[in-house]
Amino acid sequence: MNDEKEVKVESVSIDDVANDATPKPTTAPEIENMTAQLAEMNDKYLRLAAELENTRRRAALDAESRARNRAMSVAEKILPVMDAVDAALKHSPADAGIQSMARALESAFEQIGITKIKSIGETLNPMHHNAIQVIDTPDAKPNTIVDEMQPGYMYGDTILRTAMVIVAK
Repeated sequence: MNDEKEVKVESVSIDDVANDATPKPTTAPEIENMTAQLAEMNDKYLRLAAELENTRRRAALDAESRARNRAMSVAEKILPVMDAVDAALKHSPADAGIQSMARALESAFEQIGITKIKSIGETLNPMHHNAIQVIDTPDAKPNTIVDEMQPGYMYGDTILRTAMVIVAK
């Protein structure tokens, strides 16, 4: 069985479409009403576009913040390892294996963005240094750090751990 369907095609001209279109408002109140509706829809569109952009920015900032917090958490867990390597290096400064391990850790810290807080010879900064002892010394100015008991570290501009230092009186 052959089901043939007949398709009827009519030609449409541009003039027919223009004449068939919805009737155009002809009175001033209708034009004002449609202008007000258009302005309201445009305002809604602009607000939604701005809200979408703000949401994108917030999501990007949140992702960056989460990544930064994860990196800081990992760095804080690695600091005791660095302390152990430093202690081993002080105990056996000529040991090539310990020197190699210390260089590798320092390189990894540098690549991650972790920097050591400068202490010895610097003026005491309570944000970066924790003074655990004050001593009289004629060789240094007052409030100058003369020795470091434990190094401090920063991740970018955030302090991971303050340095434990000895300060001149």
